[in-house]
Amino acid sequence: MKLYNTLTRSVDTFTPINDHKVTLYTCGLTVYSQPHIGNWVSYIYWDILVRTLQADGYTVDRVQNITDVGHLTSDEDAGEDKMLKGALKEGLTAWKVAEKYIEIADHEAYDQLGLIRPDHMPRATEYIPQQIAFVQELENKGYTYVIADGVYFDTSKLNNYGELARLDIDGLQFGARVEDTGKKNPTDFALWKFSNPSEKRDMEWESPWGVGFPGWHLECSVMAREILGDQIDIHTGGIDHIPVHHTNEIAQTEAVTGKPFSTFWVHANHIKVNGTKISKSLGNGFTLQDVLNKGFDLEAFKIMVLSKHYRTEGNFTWEILEAAQNRLNKWRMAMDLIWQEVVAADSMFQDTAYTSRIKQALDDDLNTPLALSIIDEAITEIEQLHIHKPRIKTFAAEIKLKIGIDLLDGRTDISESQKSILALRQKARDSKNWKESDKARDELMQQGISVRDTEKGQIWSRIGR
Repeated sequence: MKLYNTLTRSVDTFTPINDHKVTLYTCGLTVYSQPHIGNWVSYIYWDILVRTLQADGYTVDRVQNITDVGHLTSDEDAGEDKMLKGALKEGLTAWKVAEKYIEIADHEAYDQLGLIRPDHMPRATEYIPQQIAFVQELENKGYTYVIADGVYFDTSKLNNYGELARLDIDGLQFGARVEDTGKKNPTDFALWKFSNPSEKRDMEWESPWGVGFPGWHLECSVMAREILGDQIDIHTGGIDHIPVHHTNEIAQTEAVTGKPFSTFWVHANHIKVNGTKISKSLGNGFTLQDVLNKGFDLEAFKIMVLSKHYRTEGNFTWEILEAAQNRLNKWRMAMDLIWQEVVAADSMFQDTAYTSRIKQALDDDLNTPLALSIIDEAITEIEQLHIHKPRIKTFAAEIKLKIGIDLLDGRTDISESQKSILALRQKARDSKNWKESDKARDELMQQGISVRDTEKGQIWSRIGR
């Protein structure tokens, strides 16, 4: 398998540290508000990554954290606390806000989108003692200092800080990433923030340095190390994580362990809405429920996302989603041939040839657009009746396994009464009774079943889903 490694800026052959087991860490949601469609894009891609690794014979041990403790709205250790902001907005405690959106996110990710559940989903608040101990390790190694608002990591102690983001450290000035608040260097970052005595916080803890809460970057380093070990194979996230969050994770983890943190760093690009950045102020932060309310299938949303490569910026419009829905409908309608007796005798559907090509596409840096186009080819062959029914079922099962799209989606054979109507229609056509034939066709249409005539007989399909 080949993946684009942000650390090397190249597509590299992936080889795990251990022969058959892959350790994977994914930056999870901050659970302070309703997730929007943009939040789910990278998780859909990482679902494909896990499926592809498993198809390659690897056992994947995956951690996806839940950020349920407040970090500041700016990545630069400034601004409002996200959890506190969400709590004030909803009139709840930060703890209850976290519980509310953890439940919502869990339902949307695994019940509705059908993503593979990570092996570990630790909450930041469950690892406060370990985070404090991690800061103490850094302190003992001489990497920290204390100023008025917290304990900070001294990035000048590292000779390779900013390597992931290719930061021009010498060119940075105070104000480029943060205002000068007493930090020694513009790139220094908070490990532990002190609570503001004039501000009531729901989430704060005692520490050797004073009452406060952990810096955002700390939780990922700690939970990855506690669950997966000092070194991991793959760390994923969005491209917005590169310059600050992931750069700081690398700095603090490698300062403690003295070892490379992750072999591969894999980042997904963003999706825009109508060519514009998703923003609450613009009202374009559509949710999965909005997609459902418009009558679309969430698997159509997944197809829309996967139709562009994970490293390419995406765009959401209702028209693009409609095209994805039509594509999904076409795929599923072809599955209706499973229950019909019309099968070409001169050819047999080669399901393994298609699924092998799909696997090759995904092994090539998760080339999902190519994988979907190969599915299109297979569906075209199925529609042309060059099929073998058991192989269609096998093909559908492989697509669900590799892509996470259920082509059957509960589809079943038509009823006996509908089969009778179909037989009457054929009899009417044979006797050239077009009026009765049309009547039977219209009756089936009212029941959501379309009929087309081929040289091999009538073919029915369920309309849409």
